[in-house]
Amino acid sequence: MINVTKTYLPDFEEYTTILKRAWDRGWITNHGQLLQELEEKLKAYLAVQNFLFCGNGTIVLQMALKVFNITKEVITTPFSYVATTNAILWEGCTPVFVDIEPETFNIDADKIEAAITKYTQAILATHVYGLPCDIEKIQAIAQKHQLRVIYDGAHAFGCIFNGKSLLNYGDITTCSFHATKIFHTVEGGCIIANNEELNKKLYLYRSFGHIGDDYYSIGINAKNSEFHAAMGLAILPEMSTIISERKKIFDQYNATLPADLIKPNYDFRDFEYNFSYYPVTFKDEITLLKAKADLQKNEINTRRYFYPSLNNLSQVTGIKINCPVSEDISARVLCLPLYPGLSRADIETISSIITKSIA
Repeated sequence: MINVTKTYLPDFEEYTTILKRAWDRGWITNHGQLLQELEEKLKAYLAVQNFLFCGNGTIVLQMALKVFNITKEVITTPFSYVATTNAILWEGCTPVFVDIEPETFNIDADKIEAAITKYTQAILATHVYGLPCDIEKIQAIAQKHQLRVIYDGAHAFGCIFNGKSLLNYGDITTCSFHATKIFHTVEGGCIIANNEELNKKLYLYRSFGHIGDDYYSIGINAKNSEFHAAMGLAILPEMSTIISERKKIFDQYNATLPADLIKPNYDFRDFEYNFSYYPVTFKDEITLLKAKADLQKNEINTRRYFYPSLNNLSQVTGIKINCPVSEDISARVLCLPLYPGLSRADIETISSIITKSIA
């Protein structure tokens, strides 16, 4: 069986050696020393001023909306994982979907301004597959209309844009460290604020709004444990190797797959990619479903990532906006297996099956 992804696991003894430091202290949660160490190392790795390690990549989106008191309309993308939209709905806000660019699959910044109303409070955009949104244009629109900018950077860990981490843009950027991600802590996520006052509020939000017996604000349980922090500390030193291995697989797909399979545009100036996903877009949904079934017959799992277009979710009520590009792409896009350890023979098999399927 070849799965679409495979969790990267460090040397077990390395992991348990790190974890034993917490075990010996008997301090396994509530902002332990391993968690503090991981936060400092990730802050340095990403070159960000503020960094909070949290429970998962969804709760940090909720915290971002809450810290800005967003209660009305949020402009967002229909082409993302459902967590992006669910966070908006969960916080009682209204998602307003803006269609995507056919080249990058990111939110189309040229269409944002037309969707702004007197109720719009924020833009929540996703760096899809780790490819950068039109950051400058989005920021200009936000400043003009006094909107907050939140980026869902769940795919963007390790991506460098204009000389700095892609997680370093917007008022707030969040990231997921789920086990399927390029860098993971089994379960986890982070929230990165662009100023210290925001970071202080989020620090309180993460742990019920109090420090010791002193209570300062509302809060929630967004903490993480020493077990998860130990995994991050074991994996972080291996990031350059992980990205390098993924790039090799990415290049092998490029060399063996049919040239007419549409891929997102990766050609950004001053951009270093993390090779987090390998999506291909078929000519129509029928062709995709046939190829997916042919791969499944050979015990090769792929994923329709993202499907469906989020503006078509049944739980989304109220404002209904057609997003023809997103609806079209989501019906035709398929992510192929990509993880360190995937062999050249496996890649050739996958490419051969797809080639025969679409012939």
